Amino acid sequence: MTIARDLLIGGRDVPARSGRTTTDVNPYTGEVYATVAAAGAEDVALAVTAAQDAFDAWAATSPSARRAIFLKAADLLHERGDRAADLMCGEVGGTRPWAGFNVALAADMLREAAAAITAPRGEVLAAQEEGALGLAVREPLGVVAAFAPWNAPVILGVRAVAAALAAGNTVVLKPSEDAPLACGLFVADLLRDAGLPGGALNVITNDPADAAPVAEALIADPRVAAVNFTGSTEVGRTIGTHAARHLKPALLELGGKNAIIVLDDADVDYAVDAAAFGVFMNAGQICMSGDRVLVHESLAAEFTEKFVAKVAALPSGDPADPGTVIGPLVTPAAARRVAALVGDAVLKGAAVLTGGGEPQGSLHPATVLTGVPEDADLYHAEAFGPVCALGTFATDAEAAALANDTRNGLTAGIITENGTHGLRVARRLRTGIVHINDQSVADEPQAPFGGRGASGYGRFGGRWGIEAFTSTRWVTLATQHAHYPF
Repeated sequence: MTIARDLLIGGRDVPARSGRTTTDVNPYTGEVYATVAAAGAEDVALAVTAAQDAFDAWAATSPSARRAIFLKAADLLHERGDRAADLMCGEVGGTRPWAGFNVALAADMLREAAAAITAPRGEVLAAQEEGALGLAVREPLGVVAAFAPWNAPVILGVRAVAAALAAGNTVVLKPSEDAPLACGLFVADLLRDAGLPGGALNVITNDPADAAPVAEALIADPRVAAVNFTGSTEVGRTIGTHAARHLKPALLELGGKNAIIVLDDADVDYAVDAAAFGVFMNAGQICMSGDRVLVHESLAAEFTEKFVAKVAALPSGDPADPGTVIGPLVTPAAARRVAALVGDAVLKGAAVLTGGGEPQGSLHPATVLTGVPEDADLYHAEAFGPVCALGTFATDAEAAALANDTRNGLTAGIITENGTHGLRVARRLRTGIVHINDQSVADEPQAPFGGRGASGYGRFGGRWGIEAFTSTRWVTLATQHAHYPF
């Protein structure tokens, strides 16, 4: 049975003013999974109006009342874990383990947001004037325009709204056209059922053909105070340009070209398992996925043999099967894009150690390449699929140079049994995140999450998330009359 959903504006489910709808397709079966309202600019304006109207009351809601809503939403998410898994499978081909990870981390994000509500938000300053008290107070910005991607839909749907709402802002959320339910309406339902007042969170779904004008209308609305975007570097550059044009702060978490570095003192079997997870979890469709695995030359032969054998044996197919590791990519077009990257690399001299070939619909085989030359598109482009390139190095300096040979400085993993050695290498990497004796995929709600360069700017997580969605006001209180020169 096909799911049908409207927009969420002002706490009510309403159709698009035009009456238009759009389809949400299951990437594995090719069948229509859901039908959602297709918003236009007039719906965007109505959603912003609802958010603006709700702002004063939500910002004034007591911290204990706001915290209770987030804690209740976290409990509801756990209760609805099976529903989340079904949505992720049907919309984006997510496997059950990946859905479980989404539910657990997103629930922790909601709890972290609840904790942040009552965390200190300001400082007492050293005032210059005798008898004066100076304060630096953090206050909510107003209406936040939020954009959530499809690849980790529950995690990133929650992250798109949680910190902004916890800080006292209201939000208009535009979820990805490939996962309007899982990263948009499902998240909003949790918060609404937990007691979030109408208008505090509004959800606009749209047809893919309307994505650009809907996004531009949302950012351009003068009542929108800030922008929160997670997605590709290409789209993020456009979003950031729109925000800058209207002088609005933007938090951008964009693509990665991440390396997993296996040092000469690594445990090879552990390194193989870590790299396989870091590269192929969610079929490589994670901004933190390891596109490149760099191995010290002394371990290269043993690592390559074991790694290729493990990757070749990874089960692929139906994401609803609990044993599936490599599920479908989000669309057949995404699978063809990955195949084109592999084909271009092979044409220019790379060798396929396992996988390769043409995709079957949205399924692309887990693929390991070696000898990818610098003129291959895959050398610089984010794969965002079940593909990695193996490389070798002789020294720590060479490993760092290879890992840094990208503009996308998001994350990295360093596999080593020597923490001091790992830390020395880590400090040479130009990334926002690095994990020593672990692979590149990790996220914790209290930690500062974000990248450098073309991987975006700003930080999610803990106090950094609250700071991203508040402004600092300087307030002074004079306890005695001042003396003026005239």
